[in-house]
Formats: sequence, structure tokens, C-alpha cells
Amino acid sequence: MTTTLNLDLGERSYPIEVGTGLLGQSETLLHRVAGRQVAIVTNSVVGSHYAAALERQIDAVAAQRITVVLPDGEAAKSWETLDRVFTALLEARFDRSALIVALGGGVVGDMAGFAAAIYQRGIEWFQIPTTLLAMVDSSVGGKTGINHPAGKNMLGAFHQPLGVLADLDVLATLPARELSAGLAEVIKHGAIADAQYLDAIERDLPKLLGGDWSAMGAVVSRSCEIKAAVVAADEREGGLRAILNFGHTFGHAIEAELGYGVWLHGEAVGAGMVMAAELSCRVDGLDRAHAQRLRALIAAAGLPVEAPAWPLETWLRRMSSDKKAQAGNPKFVRIPRLGEAVVGRVPSDDLAATVAATATLLQLPGGLGYIGPFPHPQTRPQ
Repeated sequence: MTTTLNLDLGERSYPIEVGTGLLGQSETLLHRVAGRQVAIVTNSVVGSHYAAALERQIDAVAAQRITVVLPDGEAAKSWETLDRVFTALLEARFDRSALIVALGGGVVGDMAGFAAAIYQRGIEWFQIPTTLLAMVDSSVGGKTGINHPAGKNMLGAFHQPLGVLADLDVLATLPARELSAGLAEVIKHGAIADAQYLDAIERDLPKLLGGDWSAMGAVVSRSCEIKAAVVAADEREGGLRAILNFGHTFGHAIEAELGYGVWLHGEAVGAGMVMAAELSCRVDGLDRAHAQRLRALIAAAGLPVEAPAWPLETWLRRMSSDKKAQAGNPKFVRIPRLGEAVVGRVPSDDLAATVAATATLLQLPGGLGYIGPFPHPQTRPQ
């Protein structure tokens, strides 16, 4: 069964298609690639599984098709990797009517979308997310970009795709660690916008971890609904859209300080949400029982609930370059209650106490890095 949602942005509106079997045949995709120059941008891991099926579908209707295979991993989200896309497009003589199709997780989507935003001053693109995290978060909303050593996603553009095709079948090959990382963003949506949805996630977590695609389809659809509604109200993050960064100010600091790719984005967000919930208790009066409930759910999803034990100065240095910071002063998304979010600066004493209470994960002996990947309570059947 296929569910089609719509992100309402006027003339830039587009469909979000969620279902199974979509890579084999999707009229939503075929309508947009017919008669055009098409560049599939993927990575070495995803491409080995799914590029051939997509190539057959596109070759049947496109005027020309190339496939650009990028390295896998967050560490590849750089100018050097992005230049591979531009070189391939130029060598194939792709013009301004060409279309980029992103086949991969959030890293591929962010880079492919950024390439589309700036190639010949902007061409169209289409999203086919292949991780749970990308399906429920990064594929929806038009944020594109690459990382800089000073901060995550600091270089990029808002560039909406023509559509999003989320084929649940591709999650069958997703490693358990990546599945848990995606659940961080699912949990986030419930925490900031829908307490009843959070109840359903808590109830269905064993099914989600066990590969129940009916349960998975429900959370992908609901998370996309929540994000689409927020983006429609605030496309360029002038206000409301910032609530989608719950746990991310702390999480981005973890990713940047550890080195991109040491922890997955969802792992960093998992620990970041625990920190943000603690901050919410101190600043906004969040019931501590609710903060503990959220922490337990994050842990049950196989995500970290402790952050690295760095000094406050380290946290402040990283968070001062966050995109939401103003003049070097970070702002934080908090939840006064489950299902509701606010954004703003916080008292320095409360921030210091939050870091002291939650940044407690010790470095391994010999400087070997930090504990991870994290234990997963249930492994899906192969």
C-alpha cells in the first residue's frame, strides 16, 4: 500500500510517496525524469544494492542517464566529494534542464541537493532516501549542504526537490545501528509535536526494531506529516522550523568534536535529546518523570543516553558556531511538556548544570575514542 502526502509550498509543492515496491515502478518518478538528462547520485554501499533497479526504470524514459558513485559516510560530506558530482555533470554536458536523483541516506541527499542548487545556478532534483533517518527527516524540507571542520552543515542552500519517494523495501538491508539512528528523529517528532505519537512509538518500538514494515510505514508517514506541516509554515527556518532541531545543538557539537562519522547523526541526536530534556527540566519545568521516560525510550531504541564528558568550555566552543547561534550565543530547543517545543537562549548556570549531569561518558583507555556503536536490544531477522 502506498501513501502520498503533500508538502504545501505553493508553486514549489511536491509529493512525498511512502510505500513498498516503488523503486521498481513509480509514476511519480517516471513523470519527472521522462525525456531529460538524469544524473543518479548515490554512494558505494547503496549503489551496490539499488542503483541497477533505478537505472532500468530511468533508462526506459530518460534522454540520457549517468550514475555518480560517491564514498560512503559522513566524513565524505565535503567540497572535494561534491566536486565529483560537478565534474561528472560537466563531462556529460548536462544542461540547465537536467535532473539530479539522489539515491541514498542523508549524506547523499544533502550533497546531491546542494549540487543541484548551485550547478549552473540551479537545476531540479528528486529525493529517494534509503535510510530511515533520511526518510523521516533530511529528505523532506529542502535543506542541502556539506560540513565544514568548524561545524555541521555550515555550507548549503534551501533547495526543494520535485518529490520524495520512500520505498520501505530498502530498509531490509539497513544495519541495526542505522535503523536506531533513524529512530532518533522519529522520537524527536513525537517529543516536540505529538505526545500521542510518542505513545505509539513507545508501544510499537519492538515491532520497529524487528522489521515490521506496517509499523514502519506508519511512523514514516506520521513523521513526514509532522515535518511537512512545520516546513510549510516556515520554509527557511525563520521561526517555527527551528523546533525540528531538538537535541541537535548538543548533537552537532558531539559530531564535530568527535570527528564526523565517529558517531552517526542519530546517535549524537539521541544523546543530545537527553541533554535537551534535562535542560528543559531546569529551564521550563518539564516533569522529570517525562524526561526519564524519554531517556528510557531513547535507550530502548539502541541509542546513547550519555554524552562525552568534555569540559563546559569545549561544549560552548562547538555550540557557539551552531547555525542557530546569534553572535556566538547558542539557542536551544526545549520541551516544557511532551509534544510541545520552544526555542531560545538559556541561563548559563542551567546550561552548565545540564552538561555536568549528562555529559558523563568517559573516554576509553589509550585515547581510542568513545564507546560505540551502542547496544541494540533486538536484531532484525536477516
